[in-house]
Amino acid sequence: MDDIVKQAMAKWPNVPACYGWLALDARGQWWLRDVEAQACGTFGSGAEGSKGHVLRHEKLVEFIARNYLAEDDGRWFFQNGPQRVYVELEAAPWVWRLHRADQGLILRSHTGQQHSLADVQQAVMDEQGRLYLLLPQGLGVVHSLDMLDAAEALERAELPEVQELAFARLPTQFDYVLQPHGDQKT
Repeated sequence: MDDIVKQAMAKWPNVPACYGWLALDARGQWWLRDVEAQACGTFGSGAEGSKGHVLRHEKLVEFIARNYLAEDDGRWFFQNGPQRVYVELEAAPWVWRLHRADQGLILRSHTGQQHSLADVQQAVMDEQGRLYLLLPQGLGVVHSLDMLDAAEALERAELPEVQELAFARLPTQFDYVLQPHGDQKT
């Protein structure tokens, strides 16, 4: 967490939390969901206009990534100064990209953290064919553009054997919340 965020939290400790305004899609993009987007439905519902506007400002995206955290109850949030902005998740709290390096394939999260394939504890596929990898920091979906590399890593036994699990069961099984709300217990 950035020092400026910690200072703001200490200065203004009782700022109400924000819900419904920020989302993370299955490709690792952050979405700003204004009032109009929220009125169209929940993020990931497929309703026309419900996603909002993708954030493209590089410094803002980096700031969100540095201050992206989770509560013990599985709700993910962005600490925006003194305000906690809860994040709606399209698929999972992490999005993994596979990159080729001298030492082979490596994983990089949507927030820029780098991991080895050896860090993967479990591989899961949902009914839509999306691949999820469990690492110590939590469950993440593999970016759709990296599925060929992931399939090759599975064939080479560089990843654990894939287990099938319905998408609806993933949040409970891996302790995260897709659509956080203010009435949930903290």
